[in-house]
Amino acid sequence: MRWDALFRDMEAQLAEEQRLALESEISERARVEMAGIALSDRLRASLGGDVGVLLSSGRRISGVLAHVGSEWLVLNEAPHQWLVPYSAVVSYQGVGRRVVQDSGVRSRLGLASALRGLARDRSDVSVHLLSQQETALAGVIDRVGKDHFDLAATTGDPRRRANVSSVVTVPFAAMTALRSLRGPEI
Repeated sequence: MRWDALFRDMEAQLAEEQRLALESEISERARVEMAGIALSDRLRASLGGDVGVLLSSGRRISGVLAHVGSEWLVLNEAPHQWLVPYSAVVSYQGVGRRVVQDSGVRSRLGLASALRGLARDRSDVSVHLLSQQETALAGVIDRVGKDHFDLAATTGDPRRRANVSSVVTVPFAAMTALRSLRGPEI
């Protein structure tokens, strides 16, 4: 009888050690997996949901997450859309724990690609900049470079040479957000 108790005790200890080793391995694998998850993958899983962002300027923007690129996101806040570079965001609210990885073209679209689309459409925009205090410039994006864009401040309705009062060159790093009117859904 003593032998039965001894063997049961030894089996219980071995089973407990195996359980602890398995839990440790599962925790380690979860940490390694989490280390490989990009923010854009979590944002992509939140597409269509309400998301809020706190910008480095202190401004809070919330709306329906409409698009996610490699360096930016778009929030729909009726009747506007906000293009927000990830680098300008201090924190997010409403981003779930789910992950959707994307190997498609959209995940490789950088900030310059998004701005070129606005320049092509000649959309009126309001560019919010971070300086001593948040500053907003209104106009039309004329040209987009690798790390900057030219904004034509206009006086009058359409973007015409005679209506341009000045052209401002804005480095991407200085932009906290860009607001435009929502266009038709494609």
